[in-house]
Amino acid sequence: MGLYAMSCSPSFWARVNLGRFAMQRAAVLVRRGSCPRASGPWGRSHSSAAAEASAALKVRPERSPRDRILTLESMNPQVKAVEYAVRGPIVLKAGEIEMELQRGIKKPFTEVIRANIGDAHAMGQQPITFLRQVMALCTYPNLLNSPSFPEDAKKRARRILQACGGNSLGSYSASQGVNCIREDVAAFITRRDGVPADPDNIYLTTGASDGISTILKLLVSGGGKSRTGVMIPIPQYPLYSAVISELDAIQVNYYLDEDNCWALNVDELRRALRQAKDHCDPKVLCIINPGNPTGQVQSRKCIEDVIHFAWEEKLFLLADEVYQDNVYSPDCRFHSFKKVLYQMGPEYSSNVELASFHSTSKGYMGECGYRGGYMEVINLHPEIKGQLVKLLSVRLCPPVSGQAAMDIVVNPPVPGEESFEQFTREKESVLGNLAKKAKLTEDLFNQVPGIQCNPLQGAMYAFPRILIPAKAVEAAQYLKTLLDIGIQAHPRCPESDSPCQS
Repeated sequence: MGLYAMSCSPSFWARVNLGRFAMQRAAVLVRRGSCPRASGPWGRSHSSAAAEASAALKVRPERSPRDRILTLESMNPQVKAVEYAVRGPIVLKAGEIEMELQRGIKKPFTEVIRANIGDAHAMGQQPITFLRQVMALCTYPNLLNSPSFPEDAKKRARRILQACGGNSLGSYSASQGVNCIREDVAAFITRRDGVPADPDNIYLTTGASDGISTILKLLVSGGGKSRTGVMIPIPQYPLYSAVISELDAIQVNYYLDEDNCWALNVDELRRALRQAKDHCDPKVLCIINPGNPTGQVQSRKCIEDVIHFAWEEKLFLLADEVYQDNVYSPDCRFHSFKKVLYQMGPEYSSNVELASFHSTSKGYMGECGYRGGYMEVINLHPEIKGQLVKLLSVRLCPPVSGQAAMDIVVNPPVPGEESFEQFTREKESVLGNLAKKAKLTEDLFNQVPGIQCNPLQGAMYAFPRILIPAKAVEAAQYLKTLLDIGIQAHPRCPESDSPCQS
């Protein structure tokens, strides 16, 4: 406005100055707390001065509303393209219904059960006592003097605190994570796989999701037909498609074999890779084992085939193994990709680049809120290792409380320690209950006409096949009901009365 003041007329300035004078007088009277009807020092009532100030404001030129800098048109298009169904429109609708119930609006039910995400404690699963004891000691170290806590919990808490700046969880850690916790993760992997793990290859993360996103940031590059393609399973955990959209990478779908208990077929991987090469550069293969949301556990033979395929096609492997404790079928066993990779010999173990992920959020722990996790990255180029640490340093460090929780997962009580029996009892109870619920869910789905569910071998989810009559699909499409919640009907459904899949 200052640039235009020189062209203003004297009468304009007189009006503005008069208004300023009146407003100053009104402000003085307000500060004095005077009665609006009392006479002021200038011989007029305060209400008159206020009216004068109001009149002065009316002579000011009106300003047009300033355009917003950030709009849907100007925002990052990659962010707008992100979709995350786990917290999508159905969840928002559930929240609205919950609010209506709280306001007393009558419905044919009294509560909303959220089945959109694996949040075990929110569903009533009890925390593991030993984990919470160590976390309490780390959070409030004065409790280390309390006789109410077992010595094995105190021992772990002291070790964690001594590795933290100022002996406090409230301090930053190294970007890669607290050193002693990375050492414990490496020792856990060595025990699990019978293969040595190097703490320098361990990166503590904010849940497994943080690690997956970070590695994909390093891997995505190029443009046009050379843009990075990322192979993901369908059905998938929506994190993958969301991150791929955010990074403007190319999503390459490979389909799990539903008729074979959601098995991963290497022939399907070859088909997806071959077709993707026409429009992108596929260089990442994502595996979720045990499967989310499909609940399958991959056999050792299947993992061997996948590793050979990755070696043959020069693909970077991402192994999401956060459900490794959740195996329920007596005929199945969890095999880590790293273990199988090393058992296949040095030709594979020295060349295949692999990042594997674990978390405090699933398993028997269910500690989602701590956001603890780790990734082990092997066969990474030394120069890329430096780039990875640099990228991690931008977010300073993962939550140190989450790192501590991860440490307790990989360093639990052992035979002979005071807490071992209670810890084992609680762990087996949680996993036993999850196994019963998995079988119950499978059986109930299969009793419902029009629903088919594969055996739930592991993880925490069922992914049933729902058969919808063609006329029902047609009616729903007309009402836009299915489209509003993101379900696409099979294009051939309206043409006949035969069931269609969704």
